Amino acid sequence: MKKTYPLVPLFKQMIRDSETGKRLKKNGERITPGSIKNYEYALKNLIEFSTETNFELRVCSVLRLSQRELQSEKTYWKKFYKNFTEYMYKKGCFDNYVGSIIKHVRTFFNYLKVEKDIFVGDFHKGFYVRKEEVDILVLSPEQLKFLIHDKAFESQLVSTQIKIKDIFVFGCTTGLRFSDIFAITNKNFEKNNGEWYLKVKSIKTKTYTYIKLPGYAVAIYEKYKTKNDTKPIFGTKDLTNFNRSLKRIGEMAGFTDAIHSSREQLGKTIKKTSKKKNERFCDKMSSHMMRRTAITTLLILGMPEHLVRKISGHSHASGSFNRYVHYAQAYIDKEIDKVHNKLEMY
Repeated sequence: MKKTYPLVPLFKQMIRDSETGKRLKKNGERITPGSIKNYEYALKNLIEFSTETNFELRVCSVLRLSQRELQSEKTYWKKFYKNFTEYMYKKGCFDNYVGSIIKHVRTFFNYLKVEKDIFVGDFHKGFYVRKEEVDILVLSPEQLKFLIHDKAFESQLVSTQIKIKDIFVFGCTTGLRFSDIFAITNKNFEKNNGEWYLKVKSIKTKTYTYIKLPGYAVAIYEKYKTKNDTKPIFGTKDLTNFNRSLKRIGEMAGFTDAIHSSREQLGKTIKKTSKKKNERFCDKMSSHMMRRTAITTLLILGMPEHLVRKISGHSHASGSFNRYVHYAQAYIDKEIDKVHNKLEMY
């Protein structure tokens, strides 16, 4: 007779083990707070799914099960995957989010086997993880130059908005992730032969960045540098407030062109609907735009791909980096067309 265990308490145990350091990455490093937060989101969705659909969430060791019982387990997990993903799509979720939740469920299966010695089978390997190519939205070089140099615009901002604009400009220049920007201290800046350099080890990827800073980025550093070399120069981070203020700054800057975005569900393109009738560029501005803008700006302005990869920390096999390349090429083609059109007119 097969023995079953409630899934939710075991999932909670995985989260606790990740928080305390009992569960580690394969390389021996601790699980990041971001990953733990994602586990919590996955569990929240699983609990809501179970509650709203009356689907019992449980696991069962497949050791010593009969062939008939094994088939029953296989059917159970196929039904779970079908019902759970359908539930998520009905909630309005898109492929990337549903796929990320499924990835965490697969992680949970591995945790049970490796950490808890509960072998629940390899049924999770049949859980397909969908991915979608989300439109890249970045500042144009002209928009970035406006935020850097327009003093009349800056005079309209309050002090907190000026600081967020400065951080955003710094991120759009260096390509650092949000978490890395709010971790840098005076120690990350180095002056060599009269030139300033930024040296950072990424919190997420552990890769090193060493980049020469332009004058305006140095000015931002000198404006916010601290007396304590161990204190982050930009203070504490609040992603929600940062993104909210950034959208308002974009609106004030006139970045209000209408945009049309689409997402995918089950691999099919769905025109994304918004609560607002007309979604504007400024409404989509967020911390993610900093790194994307930095990479595409370097490519658009002619820096060789291999050097941009070195700065951004992307590997040669990175599919995400190739998307930036394609986006930058489309921008260049558009600008070339403008020149050609002028030449064709006589």
